Amino acid sequence: MDAGMHEFLAQDRVIWGKPATEAVLEEVGRREARRVFIVTGRTLNRQTDVVSRIRNALGTRYAGTFDECVEHTPRATVFAAARAINDASADLIVTVGGGTAIDTVKVVLIVLAHGLTSPDELDAYRVRPLGNGDTHFPPVKAPPLRQIVVSTTLSGAEFSNYGGCVDPVRGVKDGYAGREIGAASVILDPEITLHTPERLWLSTGIRAVDHAVESICSRQPSALVDATALHALSLFNRSLQRTREQPSDLAARLDCMQAAWLASFGILRVPFGASHGIGHSLGAVTGMGHGYTSCIMLPHVMRFNLGVTGAAQERIAAALGRQDGDAAAGVAALIESLALPQRLRDVGVERSQFEAIALGALNNIWVRSNPRPITSAGEIVTLLEGAW
Repeated sequence: MDAGMHEFLAQDRVIWGKPATEAVLEEVGRREARRVFIVTGRTLNRQTDVVSRIRNALGTRYAGTFDECVEHTPRATVFAAARAINDASADLIVTVGGGTAIDTVKVVLIVLAHGLTSPDELDAYRVRPLGNGDTHFPPVKAPPLRQIVVSTTLSGAEFSNYGGCVDPVRGVKDGYAGREIGAASVILDPEITLHTPERLWLSTGIRAVDHAVESICSRQPSALVDATALHALSLFNRSLQRTREQPSDLAARLDCMQAAWLASFGILRVPFGASHGIGHSLGAVTGMGHGYTSCIMLPHVMRFNLGVTGAAQERIAAALGRQDGDAAAGVAALIESLALPQRLRDVGVERSQFEAIALGALNNIWVRSNPRPITSAGEIVTLLEGAW
């Protein structure tokens, strides 16, 4: 008999179908916050009115904004944001954006919880694979404040307590986890996603598909996670392409946002596989966004794993509306229909980078937990060659 456990997130609520500004004010009032700090990206803050509407509505409760979040979350950015939040005496963070801003705050909360003053001190809190196949999660204290998130992409970062942060010295993207570093509340307002660039929106949708696929194919599956992931795939199959064809279709956008939520139930709850793990290293070495790493690597990893995940992949194919059972072809067809990149060479990756990517990926917790064991950098290079 199988044994397992599902730990639910320290997340109070998910709100949808309500304007973001209105929902933020309700959450701020419910939490009795007096010093609300906004973390976001430069484009959202300086080229749209999304952040200014929230800032103006907060009135005297507004404490400041940090908009210098950088993709893949380098350590220096985390400490810059932590200093700004600490200097503002904030008691609540409103994060507006996608995975970059959300992960920045996750790691910031670890910095604030432990009073860290130097990027090197983060080494003690990064998640590490152990030689026996298990994973070491360093204990993390409860942070002095929480974040609530207004989502603008489909990355699913708002639905996990796991964040990535790049150590530029080692050239590796490390993972960090803590029960209360994720979003305490999430606000899904499809209208504000109209500002999200199309390729970012669509590629993070494939990232969410990757969450769902690697959850279903996990070597330690969960009935709850399988159920949410399969429904996520059916929603994406119905609505993701429609958001490309009809960008103003808010119902289709909300379908996709809810699908990203459902697809995220497996993050850090079941072991993922090499698409995520190699994607982390691709991002750290080349700067490629995780949406694109999923577009390129996921079908190749699915084919690599087919011999041990055949039954799971048949269920995935059915959720994507295919009768032939070929899940990898179904995912590849969805990516092609969205005009997203499918080869590493098309996004500027050089074969000379493969060794560094493979070495960085080899010790990633999700490469280590791939359903078909990967034990050498050479196997990863072979996958990269196939994707090139």
